[in-house]
Amino acid sequence: MDTFDSQPLSDDLLNRFAALLPPGRALTEAGDIAPFVHEERDKFKGRTRLVLRPSSVDEVSAILKLASETRTPIVPQGGNTGLVGGQMPRSDGEIVLSLGRLDRIREVDSVGRTMTLDAGVVLKRVQEAADEAGLFFPLSLGSEGSCQIGGNLASNAGGTAVLAYGNTRDLCLGIEAVLPSGEIVHGLRRLKKDNRGYDLRHLLIGSEGTLGIITGAVLKLFPKPAGREVAYVGLDSPDAALKLLTRAEVLSGGRLTAFELMPRIGIEFTVRHTQGARDPLAEPHAWYVLIEISSPVSGEDARAVLETILEGAFEAGEIEDAAIAQSMADATTFWRMREEMSWAQKPEGGSIKHDVSVPVALVPEFLARANALVLDAIPGSRIVSFGHLGDGNIHYNISQPIGADKEAFLARWGEINALVHGVVADLGGSFSAEHGIGQLKRDELARTKDPAELALMRGIKAVFDPYGIMNPGKLL
Repeated sequence: MDTFDSQPLSDDLLNRFAALLPPGRALTEAGDIAPFVHEERDKFKGRTRLVLRPSSVDEVSAILKLASETRTPIVPQGGNTGLVGGQMPRSDGEIVLSLGRLDRIREVDSVGRTMTLDAGVVLKRVQEAADEAGLFFPLSLGSEGSCQIGGNLASNAGGTAVLAYGNTRDLCLGIEAVLPSGEIVHGLRRLKKDNRGYDLRHLLIGSEGTLGIITGAVLKLFPKPAGREVAYVGLDSPDAALKLLTRAEVLSGGRLTAFELMPRIGIEFTVRHTQGARDPLAEPHAWYVLIEISSPVSGEDARAVLETILEGAFEAGEIEDAAIAQSMADATTFWRMREEMSWAQKPEGGSIKHDVSVPVALVPEFLARANALVLDAIPGSRIVSFGHLGDGNIHYNISQPIGADKEAFLARWGEINALVHGVVADLGGSFSAEHGIGQLKRDELARTKDPAELALMRGIKAVFDPYGIMNPGKLL
């Protein structure tokens, strides 16, 4: 990774940018800036002299126009929940542009089942607004109380519902964005069919702020499920989980909306460090699966489908035990065991992270091969591999051996990444499934991406951002 450093922002230029916004919306004091230059994992140390907080598309346009004229780097930032450093400014010459004040839900179309909104609207609020309209927005993330739709789109966020509804890319019909020149792309269309040439929406989604700034979007909404049932299942191996997944997909008739894989050690960490968490099953099991069935008909229909799946799995010897949620409180408890698993690793010391995907059928092989390599390299490592088995996305995290030196363990991050990602590549997978590239994986992308694809990406970047001012050093 490079040691980037641009020229510090001069006082004169700082004042010119600050003058574009009303008083109080250009932050220059260290205490005010602090939340914008620190991220959850504390892996990337941000630096900036100025944070701008526009509240309209026109203000974003004015900022980018001046940035283009003065060749000033701009780092877009949503809820600051990213895990790969894509939202972090890297020098005092970069300006953070925070989208948090663009937080208006512009329209909910209950007939066409769409929501038009600003990029700074928090995901949880989108879910609630859809629910109030008698509809459903399926994107669900651990950070949904603070992450913003603009950031979700810029990183093409995944989450637990990809199995049934797709990534964020699949949930968006239209985009409004401001280009580095300050020009506004008015693409807030609610059309499900529009074949008028290149679809710029799909270039901007997943671009991590390197092509422009998403300021608004049209999201797809869905009919609210009439019933939802959740089961927590114990089994002996990822192979058994794969058999259960196949059975659930065949028997659910499209009703399977989540299928999450968890290891025993992850359950132990979560119970140990999460207040009120408990293992819903009486006996320990090597692996666990959380299954969710959603029915458009009724709760009784969802329960009947789930019971049919579990009964068949018991008879076939695929599962060892299972509990079906008997109440909303039970369902919340079951989901909590999955959702808290990532954070529950933090008290256990250093953790080397991976966000990978492989073809679904190859997940057991990936786990076996990666485990052997990691344990050979660092004996005593505690491997917490969990995630979205239904779409092949595994969060392959490695907690340090008990009693190990945290800094010495984390110093081997690159070495262990290379081992794990080597297996992923051999199986035709991806080393970035849903968290993006940012700073963390940028150099690896350059080493491993097909040269023709990489050249096209750089060409697209040059067309959109000829002066290289948009989120420099990220993705490419």
